[in-house]
Amino acid sequence: MPSPARNRRADARRSRDAILDAATRVLDAEPDAGLGAVADAAGVTRQTVYAHFPSREKLLLALAERLTGETVAAMDAADPDSGPAADALVRLLDAAARTAGRHPALTRRISAVPVSPRADHERHEPVADRIGRVIERGRRGGEFDDRLPVGWLVAAAIALAHAASEERQAGRMPGEVADDALRASLLRLLGAP
Repeated sequence: MPSPARNRRADARRSRDAILDAATRVLDAEPDAGLGAVADAAGVTRQTVYAHFPSREKLLLALAERLTGETVAAMDAADPDSGPAADALVRLLDAAARTAGRHPALTRRISAVPVSPRADHERHEPVADRIGRVIERGRRGGEFDDRLPVGWLVAAAIALAHAASEERQAGRMPGEVADDALRASLLRLLGAP
């Protein structure tokens, strides 16, 4: 029989998950919605929300962590270790863009939360690691130029992916055009044929 402490922890996890699920829906629909709206959508009290997330910023950072986890899972499902590295890299970035694209308003709101360079690096590290592995594989296989440091190429790939997303979301480029521009820019940067 589970102990009372174990039951409380399980209840707390369910409550936290319900808050994050509700916050994803509410804040994606209305990025400036208050925590009361999140509490109502989660079926909990405001005090429960504040017990898990003492501030709106903490809630947004938890959502960022969750969305990063979803992005990493989508990237892993894109089979980055098979086929030509250029194709694998495009699959990774497409998977990441699709995941972020499911919650465009929330993603924009999260990106506006000020974080330290170190925290931003840590948030992007699992994504950067996957991109870096594909770039290194492409370099070993002769698909990509090896004159620029891998870390620089990873940072540039992430920055280009963010730029394509921003252009798409702002309506300055249709999605397909932004995707094509991202692919072409990346492949040129990597020296791919």
